[in-house]
Amino acid sequence: MGFALTLLSCENELDQQPISDPTAETFYAIPNDFIQGVNAVYSALRGYPDRQLNLSETRSDNLYAVSDGGVRDWEGINGFHRTLMSNPYVAEAWLNDYSGINRANVVLEQLAEHGDVVTDTELRGRLEGEARFLRAFFYFDLLRWYGRVPIVDHVVTAAEAAAIPQSPIGDIYNFIVADLQAAIPVLPAKSAYAGVDQGRVTNAAARTLLALAYMTQSGPDYGINGPGMGANNWQQAADLLDEVINSGAYQMLQGNNAYASIFSYDNEYNSEVVFDVQYTTGQNPVAGGTFPWLLVPDTWFNANGHPNQGGLTIRPVSNDLLNAYESGDIRKDFTIQTGYVFNGVAEPRSFFKKYVDLSRVPSNREDWPINFIVWRYTDVLMLKAECILHGASGSQQQIDDIVNQVRVRAGLTPVANIDLARLMDERRKEFAAEGSRWHDLIRSGLVEEVMTTWIENEDSLNGIQPFQLNYTLYPIPQAELDAKPGIYTQNAGY
Repeated sequence: MGFALTLLSCENELDQQPISDPTAETFYAIPNDFIQGVNAVYSALRGYPDRQLNLSETRSDNLYAVSDGGVRDWEGINGFHRTLMSNPYVAEAWLNDYSGINRANVVLEQLAEHGDVVTDTELRGRLEGEARFLRAFFYFDLLRWYGRVPIVDHVVTAAEAAAIPQSPIGDIYNFIVADLQAAIPVLPAKSAYAGVDQGRVTNAAARTLLALAYMTQSGPDYGINGPGMGANNWQQAADLLDEVINSGAYQMLQGNNAYASIFSYDNEYNSEVVFDVQYTTGQNPVAGGTFPWLLVPDTWFNANGHPNQGGLTIRPVSNDLLNAYESGDIRKDFTIQTGYVFNGVAEPRSFFKKYVDLSRVPSNREDWPINFIVWRYTDVLMLKAECILHGASGSQQQIDDIVNQVRVRAGLTPVANIDLARLMDERRKEFAAEGSRWHDLIRSGLVEEVMTTWIENEDSLNGIQPFQLNYTLYPIPQAELDAKPGIYTQNAGY
């Protein structure tokens, strides 16, 4: 594992020119060096949205991704194949998360050794907080995909990295919690950022990640060394979410077209956004996103007067999800394209289009400008409701009120006595195509029941293997096992 500081550039001041073969000892000499070093950590987020769509949405009951155009890399993900060790999506998650971790380690070591050149103590604290948050973010991503992974908490050589074994799940959580608890006091509120700094990590984002880590740790353990440990940290999570809610910095968008406005190319940094991955266009190297077209077939772009984008064939939205939307739910038509006509031929299958604006299609398919929202205020509220359902302080009325805010905005009537299964159903429709579904199923303990029933009802082409709890984790990539023989243990079921 290396720690290259190539900056792919993120939006606004996060856009920086690449540094030619820097070394840590010569690079970190003035305050701006540290800022660029932190920007390099942010740049490792570039593929995060693609990962959530490939490994979460595609793995879940939201997509029935059995293709009609030859074997695609996503089919093994959707079909619970046992031979995913060399799947490129599985390998990408490991490599890019560790790339971000290594970049964060470089920044943190240099701050400890040479940080006195940053005489603005508030800036120095913020930079450390950003690096710690991002390191925790990448470890949380790894933990949810693979379970036990090696903890690398400092800059190491390739030989040293090859000797670091997987850590117990509890140790990884302790590491994530420590980084976030150190980051929260030194990260500013959203209001502190303006202009070129808009979009950087806030203390609300760190609180949200820590709350979600506590909630995930409190999910069932399934007996597989996965992210759930059966902990009872629901109150700790609820307290953190309350701090975000009570800050007054965020609110749900309301009014006509409010749901679509959350994802508008002209409304980034809106009051819903707690943390997002930043993109911009026209940079060299390219610094835009690829996720808007990831699930969209090229023929739909062609039918609308645009060249191929790379989506190739459809990864269809499942009938189960299509039927889950109630009549009048405005989110369905915004999120999902239900069929189209190309060259006079009707395509009846549906696909996600939530982040696609046909008036903003870039000339380079890897240069979409829209940011990807990781957490929004609606998510914070619904996570709070989930904590209450698990015993955190609060009432059934609070749970119902939160869910009904979401439903009313979607054009639906209020409901009462929301339980965990209904909350997850409401989250499914609110956050479809945003990468949360697979994680929600695992955290809630509903994954076995939901996926088993879904496969029985949905798998008309017999392309999906019977579900096993082992498949709540992905395998350790084969390249990592080959590079470190005898050091890693493959996850069960692969």
